[in-house]
Amino acid sequence: MDICVFLSAADLDPCYTGPAREFAELIGKGGHTLVWGGSDCGLMKVVADAVEDTGGRLVGVSVEFLHDKVRARADEMVVARDLAERKALLLARSDAVVVMVGGTGTLDEATEILELKKHGHHTKPVVLLNTAGYYDGLKEQFRRMDAEGFLPLPLTDLVFFAEDGVGAMAYLEEAAGIR
Repeated sequence: MDICVFLSAADLDPCYTGPAREFAELIGKGGHTLVWGGSDCGLMKVVADAVEDTGGRLVGVSVEFLHDKVRARADEMVVARDLAERKALLLARSDAVVVMVGGTGTLDEATEILELKKHGHHTKPVVLLNTAGYYDGLKEQFRRMDAEGFLPLPLTDLVFFAEDGVGAMAYLEEAAGIR
């Protein structure tokens, strides 16, 4: 399975890097491919290292203005013209999407992917990995959107909130018919 992971390229606290590394190890050990932003910095590097160290493939999709931050030893590296093309390529190259902790860029990627799914432009499973309760506020907001009729499909059909990497991978493998 080709798993797109949206996440931060910042150096983060171990409360975020440890669970991210654990999930990435599940990607590699499961023989899956990481499809990610291609950066060799911060949390993106932590995840790519863990996937590589456990035998998984790395497919990076970077963007021209970040060319100096790309991972040199990815199995494949695509460079998009801009962020919009990058998001489209990341989605096109993946079978599933996992959103890890991140800032405004990660939030932008997550909401666009969910908006596309909401309108039927893809049916790929989407997981928000709620490490250390990072997405508790967003989860509550989505529940309110669902309860008040702002979503045209049930929240459970749109996104799965996983509290840890094991739960995230179990959901993805079940959705893919692997389990």
